[in-house]
Amino acid sequence: MKQKIILDVDTGIDDALGIILAVKSGEIDLIGITTVNGNVSLGKATENTCKILDLLQVGEQIPVVPGASTPLLRTEFFEHRVHGEDGLGGALRDTPVLTQPSKGFGPDFIIESVLAHSGQITLVMTGPLTNLALAVRKCPQLVHHVKEVIFMGGVVREHGNVTPTAEYNMYVDPEAAKVVFHAGFPELTLVGLDVTRKALLTADHIRELGDTLIAQYVKQSTSDYLERYFERNGVRACAMHDPLAVGVALDRSLVTTQKLYVDVETKSELCDGQTVCDFQNRLSKEPNMNVCLAVDAQAFFERFIRALKV
Repeated sequence: MKQKIILDVDTGIDDALGIILAVKSGEIDLIGITTVNGNVSLGKATENTCKILDLLQVGEQIPVVPGASTPLLRTEFFEHRVHGEDGLGGALRDTPVLTQPSKGFGPDFIIESVLAHSGQITLVMTGPLTNLALAVRKCPQLVHHVKEVIFMGGVVREHGNVTPTAEYNMYVDPEAAKVVFHAGFPELTLVGLDVTRKALLTADHIRELGDTLIAQYVKQSTSDYLERYFERNGVRACAMHDPLAVGVALDRSLVTTQKLYVDVETKSELCDGQTVCDFQNRLSKEPNMNVCLAVDAQAFFERFIRALKV
């Protein structure tokens, strides 16, 4: 039986690849996609999501529901330098939008869907956690009806990617992350930079995809990203942050996890958005999430390439 999933995205380049993996895998019953401001504005994230569903020819099958247009307390912080002004590296800039978003509000859609399928839905969050925080605030009992929350965000052993200590999604809305971290979800899984930086899409992987329409899109959308990553990290590659979160939902054996206590900094001049992981139980707190610490990148890419070639 296909597992039921809701994706929550701020559709930039890697979110789009995550959506493509989720749809092309054939293993997911995608209940819907909620959008949130992050890499780009809410409007652009929603438009990009619809364009990706059009590319996959599934636009009429999967509802796209816009969510929060701003973080809980802070102003927007977009990532145009990495994802381009359009969020997709220019790959679909001139493509008309056929799929239209559904009416409603992302957090409400999450609540209604989860309660209607109690214990069955996994939430895969690849943008800032604003929508889920709003859903939890409105419906605290939601935590008892979600099967699992898998979120791409944070870093526990290495450096950040927007500040020296903070990963982008956590930095954009750390207050939302704090709400989610302390909400009481029985299964909460952090897929952070510690593992996503080890899942690097290269030109060789792109060549393996062949010359399909999807392969052409992947090559075009990631071309500038590869250069930006090379400038910062000395490796010409695209870190598969968001697709790996989808991969973890598909196959937990791709990662090694440890149950640990993690909190997020919200009141620091230098470290806002830092995910603080208590490896030695210094805080004497009960572990609140599964933290991904290692990844089988080869197995992930075998799954990713196999799905996209179908």
